[in-house]
Amino acid sequence: MDNNNITLLNKIKNSDIYFSFIKSPTAILSTLILIIIFFCSFFVELVTPYNPFDPSSLSLMDAFTPPSWTEDGLPKFILGTDGQGRDMLATILYGSRISLIVGFSAVIFALVLGVGLGLSAGYFGGKYEMFVMRFTDVQLTVPSILMALLVDGIARGIISRELHDEMAIYVLIFAIGISEWPQFARVSRAATLVEKNKDYVSASTIIGVSNIIIMFKHILPNIMRPVLVIGTIGLALAIIAEATLSFLGVGVPPTTPSLGTLIRLGNDFLFSGEWWITFFPAIFLVILAFSINLLGDWMRDTLNPKLN
Repeated sequence: MDNNNITLLNKIKNSDIYFSFIKSPTAILSTLILIIIFFCSFFVELVTPYNPFDPSSLSLMDAFTPPSWTEDGLPKFILGTDGQGRDMLATILYGSRISLIVGFSAVIFALVLGVGLGLSAGYFGGKYEMFVMRFTDVQLTVPSILMALLVDGIARGIISRELHDEMAIYVLIFAIGISEWPQFARVSRAATLVEKNKDYVSASTIIGVSNIIIMFKHILPNIMRPVLVIGTIGLALAIIAEATLSFLGVGVPPTTPSLGTLIRLGNDFLFSGEWWITFFPAIFLVILAFSINLLGDWMRDTLNPKLN
């Protein structure tokens, strides 16, 4: 290991964030849970031998098999099977991969759009700032789920049904992202109003540095702490929004399993005794969102400039 890597590790170990992390059992536990979930979701082939996308590996004789610890359960199906004979553990992990991809993509889209508008509005001010922030206030009055439903409905009216099924994930990402960007805009604009009055911005302006460089090279790195906190909490909200939309039937198509789709399909069998088809995807969604929220709460307390 070269000296640069050793220096970087020493800086991390000596940082306040690392000290706060190792002193917080909640942050450590939530991080471990998220690491396990991410690994199992994106490397599911290493975790389970079953592939719910491979019809040749499915058998209708295995349909509605209860969990392995029940009386009629089979050891090879730990969490049981659904109505098509798909292993629930494998289906949940494949579904969580879709939910995580949609959630991360939607948050990145909302972050880029919101930070870009909020940063420019806070820096330039004037009528442009008033227009952006009034538009933000108007959108905040509309619940994010209703906004996502509106965007999805418009997309269904513009493009054909076959094309919509192919682009369902992209439409879902856009619908969730366009409903979440106002939070990023408000936070980045407020932080920019504080930063633009500091001496380093005035010095850069005096020596002739362009506004674009000042905004994205000097101000942007200094406002990323609260933005990252909002992004972490927004990830949990985006995953829940995806599950809600898929449960309502306007998210990803049934052929592409996500956590919301699995809960919706299992809801049809909830009162017929096959409780595990809905219960385990719902519990997995709760654990995933709860772990992200716990990590976001720790980041909020640690990265809050008023507490440092």
